[in-house]
Amino acid sequence: MTGASATERSLDDLTLGSALALEELVERTALGEMASSFFDLFGVPLRIFSEAGVLLADATKQPAIYEYLNERHRRARAALQEVVAAVKRIDPGPKGEASYTCFTGAVYHVVAINYDNRQLGRMILGPFLPPTVKEIPQSFLQVEPDADLVVVKELLTQMPRAREETVRQIARHLRGTLDLILFSGHKALLTSSMHLASVRESFRDLQEKNEKLQEAYDRLKELDRLKSNFLATVSHELRTPLTSIIGYSEMLVEGIAGSMSGEQTEFVRTIHEKGEQLLELISGLLDLSKLESGTLAIRKSDVAVDQLISDIMQTVSPAARKRGVFVTSDLDAGLPRLWADSTRLRQIFLNLTDNALKFTPQGGRVVISGKLTTMDVEPDDEEGGLVLLPRKQPAIEVRVADTGIGLPDNEKTKVFDAFYQVDSSSTRQVGGTGLGLSIVKRLVEAHDGRVFIEDNHPKGCIFVVIIPCRRSTLS
Repeated sequence: MTGASATERSLDDLTLGSALALEELVERTALGEMASSFFDLFGVPLRIFSEAGVLLADATKQPAIYEYLNERHRRARAALQEVVAAVKRIDPGPKGEASYTCFTGAVYHVVAINYDNRQLGRMILGPFLPPTVKEIPQSFLQVEPDADLVVVKELLTQMPRAREETVRQIARHLRGTLDLILFSGHKALLTSSMHLASVRESFRDLQEKNEKLQEAYDRLKELDRLKSNFLATVSHELRTPLTSIIGYSEMLVEGIAGSMSGEQTEFVRTIHEKGEQLLELISGLLDLSKLESGTLAIRKSDVAVDQLISDIMQTVSPAARKRGVFVTSDLDAGLPRLWADSTRLRQIFLNLTDNALKFTPQGGRVVISGKLTTMDVEPDDEEGGLVLLPRKQPAIEVRVADTGIGLPDNEKTKVFDAFYQVDSSSTRQVGGTGLGLSIVKRLVEAHDGRVFIEDNHPKGCIFVVIIPCRRSTLS
């Protein structure tokens, strides 16, 4: 029983059954125009009320006899007020119609407005005088015996006259017209309500999904923080003993602890070399954790790009000769200085050059080029959105091009993700942790620049780094 009641309530809410009100289904102006047209056509006054007693349409003109009695005769005025109150209280009953006769002989015809088996309001037609009333009624004389009967009789003749059967026909016609209006209004209201219900349900679903996404985001953010903390802690703890291993291996190679055989020296050199590789990996992990946490310090100063590239060329020359790869530079003359962190800038270009060497086969070529260019600077929010186009500012573009194996288009953005390897198999020929390019991208962005990859036809690829010469104070 309880379940059925809940279902009925839910259905009522959906179809507006229990909340249906006449004033919500009709447009008052249109209803008033309809009532006025009936009054003009038939001359019978018409009022339409909602079930709550709200007057929705009024097409009436107070009869002259009523004005006369209200102004001149106190007892008649009180009697008329009682008539009005009684008419408003009339229950049309099962038939939906009822009549009330005033002491003046005038008749009020009350008609129920029903829709969907519910009474939503009432129509009151009248007062009108039936044709059978030709003399002053006895009921009038009982209420107001002192009235001027000549005047009263004259005023009664001015009242609208209609047969009661005619008024009933008018009422049936009105009800038929109202049924069409109510059906149309109910349809529009139901459509609107269904749309609102659908929007509310969609909004609720969206809220729930947003909450779940926020929870997942918060969990991932916390896991990312824990991961960064773990990497920083482990890397720091590993670097301390590793420094000792590298230092003691260097001393052993130099013979500080005594002479060693050739084979022993070779073993110690291998220990030292692998220790250096491990230290480089640990330093990369530390840099990544600092970049992710925003604690990596960027100390900017004026940096000469040509000198920086020349230093990188000397650094990679031994490795390039060992691999049989030609490394050259092609820098425009007169390049301005960059306002950047020289250590981090060297790390960026050295990382890109080492990466190019790793993926370039013997006999290949790596070219480092640089030129002056411009880059867009998006307007700041403080400018109030008045700047429609981004500003241009001087920048230096450095390209590291190789003739290696190249990159598929779908890998060109993924390679900047931390720990990502294009060839992640255990048999890959080129080593690495997948941290270098991720660190490069974050360091470039820390300098307000950008990095991307272009094709180097017929093979290989080009890493392009663009860094502003000096960040504008307005940007």
